[in-house]
Amino acid sequence: MRNVDIRKGSLRRRVGPIARREELMDKKALVVVTNHSDFEHPKAEPTGLWLSELTHFYDEYEKAGIPVDIVSPKGGRIPIDGRSLGRLVLDKAARRRYEDPAFMALLENTRPLSDVVWEDYDVLYFAGGHGAMWDFADDDELHDLVRSMYESGRVVSAVCHGTAALQNVRLSNGEYLVAGKRGTGFAYFDERIGGVKRFVPYNLENRLKDRGMIYSKARLPLAGHTVVDDRLITGQNPNSATETAQRTLEAIGARHGDRNESRHG
Repeated sequence: MRNVDIRKGSLRRRVGPIARREELMDKKALVVVTNHSDFEHPKAEPTGLWLSELTHFYDEYEKAGIPVDIVSPKGGRIPIDGRSLGRLVLDKAARRRYEDPAFMALLENTRPLSDVVWEDYDVLYFAGGHGAMWDFADDDELHDLVRSMYESGRVVSAVCHGTAALQNVRLSNGEYLVAGKRGTGFAYFDERIGGVKRFVPYNLENRLKDRGMIYSKARLPLAGHTVVDDRLITGQNPNSATETAQRTLEAIGARHGDRNESRHG
């Protein structure tokens, strides 16, 4: 990716560290998390937000000094998928957030999408967890938010099942947002590894492909994989959340790094 000002499409001027810090002080990110907690199947455990997909993104933005607001479609308390808190899943960084009462309080009473002023934000990010397959997929208000931010030159990103938010978004010209764009999302094969293939409401990988996404995934199941297509940045699974956050920071000029169009874990 070229060293470009994402908002204006012009080459970014080289500035000194003080001017650069002042520029970044104006940046802000909006994170959307799911309200849905039920697989709607009698044999399935509850679901919800996959915690590390939120915390890893949040950590990268905190390091960059960029504020993050967390909202949800309906507002209120956010359900957390218990599987994301397992001993072999919850890494040290995510555990630190989980054990931080101040951070967890951010999930007790989130603002609803209806309260969002999208013009205040430079980056939109959808965290995953299976709950997102329900309340992200057909929410018109959510789709309007994505379309408005993308068409105004802002960065739109999602990880894992958070990409369910992108599948039905149409741009003002009537075309699907993901049509003809490189991207990724949770692979259907990996639903079997997670033990929930029979519980998911649809095949997200095929949905994205059906909408015209040029879909790719990691060679190994559950390996990290992030794809950048200009201002659309997607990650395949929880192991892609940090990379996806870093790529969004690069896109708004808050981080320097490898500018390749995609990266496999």
